Amino acid sequence: MRLLLSLLLTLLLTMASAVQANYADNPDTKVFIAEMVQKHGFDADKLQALFAKAEYKQSIIDAITRPAESKPWHQYRPIFVTQKRIKQGVTFWNEHAETLERAEQEFGIPAAIMVAIIGVETRYGRNTGSYRVMDSLSTLAFNYPKRSKFFRGQLEHFLLMAREERVDPLLLSGSYAGAMGQPQFIPSSFRSYAIDFDKDGRRDLWNSTADVIGSVANYFHRHHWSEGKAIATRAKVRGTLYKPLVKKGYKPSLTLEQLQESGVEPLHSVAPESEVALLQLETRGGHEYWVTLQNFYVITRYNHSPLYAMAVFQLSEAIKSTRAATN
Repeated sequence: MRLLLSLLLTLLLTMASAVQANYADNPDTKVFIAEMVQKHGFDADKLQALFAKAEYKQSIIDAITRPAESKPWHQYRPIFVTQKRIKQGVTFWNEHAETLERAEQEFGIPAAIMVAIIGVETRYGRNTGSYRVMDSLSTLAFNYPKRSKFFRGQLEHFLLMAREERVDPLLLSGSYAGAMGQPQFIPSSFRSYAIDFDKDGRRDLWNSTADVIGSVANYFHRHHWSEGKAIATRAKVRGTLYKPLVKKGYKPSLTLEQLQESGVEPLHSVAPESEVALLQLETRGGHEYWVTLQNFYVITRYNHSPLYAMAVFQLSEAIKSTRAATN
């Protein structure tokens, strides 16, 4: 028995050592490096040296397996819609009012939504993440089989982004999932939507608030935000015919006539021609219901969670009303 336990312990230590070893020795990394050389003309030796400095982080695997979006709404909302975050949002808006107004005029995105996104993501730049992006993406690309394909793609985009922006990939930090800067753009989003809004020749989502605001506005504009249109409204339901509508998901596909026929009554008027969805949120005492529209769906393109989109929407409304009352 002692011999068996000793062998098991040796095996576990060997496995742990293999995981903790630098990624230059990982067979999957070698395949990835060969692909980057063939597809994008990277230098194999330089990539090998880079991955030798990348580190596996168990805390990244732990974090991605318990995301906040797995919580019920009544636990999720208090994380983001707080008096402190509302007050900080008003301050952020006041400090950057001119830039927000410029972005709103150029892209058609409400200032309140831009402010709320930055507030939900990083508390207005106060918490942009402490993981090296190289560590995060290497860990998830090569040690998280469930989503390895996605994160290998993000690692590819990250290395391309670092080359394009002429920055050392080992110096960039972000979230456990490789999201970067004040707006927490993943590498593919950075390459597609980040802009140089302060016109200094760089796209800096860490230190340039103008670039952050402009990039968030560009992101929503490119995902077809409808200027001046509603986002969501509370609703009342009766009977049980509404339940199949909830199961259709949060992408708008329903008509107001379908809602009415199924016992759903929006509490505020909705344009008759609108496509809508019916969202059910779990509260401590049961459920609350919302009729959501295309602009709500656009928010979910930033984070594919209706809880996230609702938190952004409600925070934006609270910041807007508080600012109007205090300015």
